[in-house]
Order: sequence, then structure tokens, then C-alpha cells
Amino acid sequence: MIKIAFFDIDGTLTSETDGTVPESAIKAIRCSRQSGNLMFINTGRCFQNVEQRFRDIGFDGYICGCGTNIYCNGQDVFYMPQTHEVTMNILHQARKTNVDILFESRSMVSFDLSRPLKHPRAIKHYHIFEKLHYAMPEHLDNPNFFCDKFVIWYEHPKQLADFRTVSDRYFDCIDRGGTFREFVPHGYSKATGMEFVLKYYGIPKECAFAFGDSNNDLPMFSCVPNSIAMGNAAPDSLFTMVSHITAKASEDGIAKALKHFGFY
Repeated sequence: MIKIAFFDIDGTLTSETDGTVPESAIKAIRCSRQSGNLMFINTGRCFQNVEQRFRDIGFDGYICGCGTNIYCNGQDVFYMPQTHEVTMNILHQARKTNVDILFESRSMVSFDLSRPLKHPRAIKHYHIFEKLHYAMPEHLDNPNFFCDKFVIWYEHPKQLADFRTVSDRYFDCIDRGGTFREFVPHGYSKATGMEFVLKYYGIPKECAFAFGDSNNDLPMFSCVPNSIAMGNAAPDSLFTMVSHITAKASEDGIAKALKHFGFY
């Protein structure tokens, strides 16, 4: 029976120490595919932010934007963007509450630069995307602008609470630690993306394996019986919510788990 594995990117596919993809993970994923199994990235990143270095590893498909955009065998098989109106409602509330916001879609990433970014991690991400030469439009009020999802950085709890008086109408809020939050449209998650792919290929959940390391992987973990947390997962409560714990990403965790479960 064909097995299928779904991998988060940051801290799962990539090392938690330096952001590189361990050579052992690349080899194990390729060997698993050669054995006839399917390998999928399942990420909160939208497709434009799945860097070429990840695509070059070789995957059968991608679930992007927490289930809002899905690619199978090189084909775009599902896409659910937000409307311009919803996006503008979020933009105006971000400006009103003075949070740093990053809009994401499958073709671009967009910071609101109507005022200078304040949060160090937001600034860091902006410069990373600059170096990667991503399309980053700055005039977000134009009538053609929309997003698939977004993230924010804030400074104090009241900012977040005020911001969510609008965002909660349309989006689920995921705690990514500290003052960083990820927002995904109601009804979409890494789990809904997995369910779509399993139905697409006709694969039972018993043959599906989910690899992750953070809170936005919880829907993935609860979706299938074979859930694998990386040894570097955080918070620690994640370890009680999975069926298997492997080594850290930097210590060959992907390769060890794939071998353990007979992928190659």
C-alpha cells in the first residue's frame, strides 16, 4: 500500500539551528519517493514563499497557505483567495491598531509600509524577502490587491484584542509564540489540505503521516493516526498530542522517522 508523508517546513524540514535542510532528510525523501510513496510539503507559507531549494528536493505536491492552495503532480488543483473587501477590512484594522502586518498570497508577499515597521522579526523578514527578490507591492489600497492569509506582530495584548474584533469575523488566529500570530481563513487548515489530497489520490488516512513542530501543525496531527513531532517541537505540550516523537530536525529526525515507518 502506498504511504504518503506531509511535512511542515520551518523547524521540521529545515534544521532548527540554522534553517538548512539536512542532507539526510533530502536523501530519505528521495528514497521514499523511489520506493513508490508520495511526499508532500504542508506549510503555512503560500506558494511563492516555498523557496526553490525546497522544490529542488523533489515533492509530489504542496499544500500551501494552511490549505488554501494545493498543487498535485505539478498542477494547481485548489485555490481559495480572500476578496479585496475582506483584505481591506483587515488592512484598515491593522493600521488602526498599529500592528505590523504581512499579507501573503500565492504570487506575492506584502508588508504594509504606510508607516515604518517596528517589530524586529517583521523587519528581519522584510530584509530576507528583499534578498530573495520576492514581489512585494507597497501600494496596498489599490482595487486589485487581495491576500490568501496573513501574519502580524504586535507589542501588547490590547493591540491584539482590538485587532481581533475585526479579524475574528473571517480568520482563525494561531498562536505562533511571543507576539507573533498567524491568521487563516475560517474552514481552512493544514488538515483540510491533507483531506483534499488524500481524497484526490484515494489514500486512506491509515497510510498518511504528518510531520510538524509547532502549534499550526496541530490540525495536521489530529487529522491522521500517524502524527510525528520533531524533537525540537515547541511548546512541549505538542509531544502529548502525537503518536510518535522523532529526533530533532538537525539530528536526522526526518530520515529516522521515515525509516522507522518503512518508507524506504
